Amino acid sequence: MSDAVLTLGFSSCPNDTFMFHALVHGLVPWSGPPLRPVIEDIEALNARACDPDGARLSFTKLSVGALPEVLEHYAVLGAGAALGRGVGPLVVRHAGRPELARLADLDGCTVAIPGLRTTAWRLLQAFAPASVRPLPMRFEQVMPAVAQGRVDAGLVIHEGRFTFAGYGLERIADLGEHWEAATALPVPLGVIAAQRAIEPSLRAALQRALAQSVAAAFADPRASRAWVESLAQELAPDVIDRHIALYVGDDSRALSTDGRAAIETLLQRLGAARSPW
Repeated sequence: MSDAVLTLGFSSCPNDTFMFHALVHGLVPWSGPPLRPVIEDIEALNARACDPDGARLSFTKLSVGALPEVLEHYAVLGAGAALGRGVGPLVVRHAGRPELARLADLDGCTVAIPGLRTTAWRLLQAFAPASVRPLPMRFEQVMPAVAQGRVDAGLVIHEGRFTFAGYGLERIADLGEHWEAATALPVPLGVIAAQRAIEPSLRAALQRALAQSVAAAFADPRASRAWVESLAQELAPDVIDRHIALYVGDDSRALSTDGRAAIETLLQRLGAARSPW
């Protein structure tokens, strides 16, 4: 693949904008074709990559849960991942629903989820009753839906992990705790993937540039702050700080052995037929 401009998809969440700031703004070396950012909700990025008739992005953030559908076309890069321990999606209920105390209590319940291809939904499928009825919606709509009683429970990702109590909600379960207990591995949430049609040398160059972008973000966290805040759903400074600290770590710079094993383990459980690399 040789394009005059390469597209680079990521979400508006603080962890992504923090990581991509230096790369997008020309603050780290990049000798490849120009990069055009495409900023969309994670499930929209998943859907774009999975659409056989759509215009697939050159490089894109993807949920690990979406990878089985796209591994023919995309390979995972070794930088830019969102994974770790203590980062799992939360299942929450309204405080007025104390009967929903455990995942088992969700038998037959309607649960608002941030998308059918998200890793969060794949984890809920793994640990909750098969009778759970998912209701997909954008991630920022999940907590209001639970608070208003339009659904029995909700699957919370991103900054919702820190803000759900403000909606009068209580935690039923941390799916990351279930995953870590079952596998002893970190929770593999999201990755950066490149179209396999792109030359390996160019993929490697983007991986290096992204790793440098993450390093630059940590070296000068204030440099990206205005841009991060301009795109964030939740503007409270402490929430943004906690969001970045939770979802951006060593595996974002370079995937560890455990990080790779976590991705491969989830893909095996989802029946993926091809290696992600």
